[in-house]
Amino acid sequence: MSNSGPQLSFEFFPPNNDEQLKSFKLVRDRLASLEPEYMSVTFGAGGSTRSRTRETVMNIQKETQVPAAPHISCMSEDADSIRRLLDEYRDGGIKRLVVLRGDRPSGGGSGVFDYAVELVEFIRKHYGDHFLMEVACYPEHHPESKSPAEDLVHFKAKVDAGAHSAISQYFFSAESYFRFVDEARALGIEIPIIPGIMPITNYSRLARFSKMCGAEIPLWIKKRIQAFEQDGDSASLLAFGEEVITSLCERLLDHGAPGIHFYTLNRSKASLAICRNLQLGHQAPVRQTA
Repeated sequence: MSNSGPQLSFEFFPPNNDEQLKSFKLVRDRLASLEPEYMSVTFGAGGSTRSRTRETVMNIQKETQVPAAPHISCMSEDADSIRRLLDEYRDGGIKRLVVLRGDRPSGGGSGVFDYAVELVEFIRKHYGDHFLMEVACYPEHHPESKSPAEDLVHFKAKVDAGAHSAISQYFFSAESYFRFVDEARALGIEIPIIPGIMPITNYSRLARFSKMCGAEIPLWIKKRIQAFEQDGDSASLLAFGEEVITSLCERLLDHGAPGIHFYTLNRSKASLAICRNLQLGHQAPVRQTA
């Protein structure tokens, strides 16, 4: 990705079996052709996908020209196991991490760290400036926080602890992102805040994820997607989703967003189409703004 254009990145989850691995590699290579800044790999609740995350990360790092960025979670870990994992990533050439609290295990409990800020501090203490650290932020309010103001306080703590950049939870209202960025800047937060974007391809999956993470699906989007699904009109649903997300991303970039991070769900078609529409990625001309 050219340094003169918006930053582009993609998120994957670790494949569970050989069939999913084969599909993942096809998706990975299609999206790698756009030469994104990095590709990140998620880490399941309670570290449930830990070994698969590590394998997927090293797979990207060794088999593509795109840097891999593993998610690192606080949940159900001890300090020694985190150190061993980070040592392995460091020795494997990994330079970037996505540092998160992580989803709490379904049976309850927690890890050695309760909050992502503690993990950021731990990594900075033991690894200095080796890793670039991405952290999460929530333009529409973290579902477990008491208020948007509390969200911002937690976000600033992660920045002060050493985060280099932030990826937002996905959203469908550009105004929520702009307002969040303005409020963050007013608190002295100067790091890049990259919008996280979820392509629209399926209502039930989107509704399930949105309920878990607190992202609001506007009623006008919800009703149209439901109508397309009820009619069995998948082509119109995908075309509508592409149009809506392209328009959202275009507005974000035209108003100063430093890049786009796609939550791919291990699919490439929608993200590729949106990147093509936006002229993002390999050999794309630099976007011009009015």
